[in-house]
Amino acid sequence: MSEKFLEVKDLHVSVQDKEILHGIDLNIKKGEVHVLMGPNGTGKSTLGYALIGNPKYEITQGSIIFNGEDLTEESVDKRAKAGMFLSFQNPLEVPGVTLSSFIRSALEQITGERTKVWDFKKKLKATMDILDMDHEYADRDLNVGFSGGEKKKAEILQLLMLEPSFAILDETDSGLDVDAVRTVSAGIEEYQRRCKGSLLIITHSTKILESLKVDKTHVMIEGKIAKTGGSELVNFINEKGFGDGLE
Repeated sequence: MSEKFLEVKDLHVSVQDKEILHGIDLNIKKGEVHVLMGPNGTGKSTLGYALIGNPKYEITQGSIIFNGEDLTEESVDKRAKAGMFLSFQNPLEVPGVTLSSFIRSALEQITGERTKVWDFKKKLKATMDILDMDHEYADRDLNVGFSGGEKKKAEILQLLMLEPSFAILDETDSGLDVDAVRTVSAGIEEYQRRCKGSLLIITHSTKILESLKVDKTHVMIEGKIAKTGGSELVNFINEKGFGDGLE
């Protein structure tokens, strides 16, 4: 598919009057997998938060065009309803709200329709099985007492249940052991099968990418895209790091 799905033009983003991103250009087509890599503190997560509309991250210049609609000034809920999703690097604990009720409420808010309880529970259990999650987690408070791996699985569970057309995965593989990375990767593959969705994967590690077809790789250095290439760029970074050779 050749049409632009997400088009980011000259994006400048500030946090507390300090500019973090200095003119980001990014084009993602429908169904593509893009990877964003770079050293710590260079602005990768800032880009994710800016795309989803976190009000802490002020867009001072540039635009975000998503599926033909200008979302630069729109709220988080408007972007979610348009088909955007962000998997958090450090998911928050939400006491008093179960994982199941959170997902069901989010689904109803996005679709504007009531969900049938039986159909929802059936799909939820089947999706949890894909992620090797105990069904009891559905009735536990969101992320409360979850291990790091279970929190990340819960994020992918939301991805599969909400079925967005574009997902930003921010360090979804960080802190996971080999088995958990394999399970999360299977969940991402299932998302692509179900939704044919586009992905922006922010990561330091390449383990999560091993079973995915990467269309483009971007390297961010000091708030700018320093290099863009194909999947071969991932291998280059594995061997050489983020130093020489990226000009």
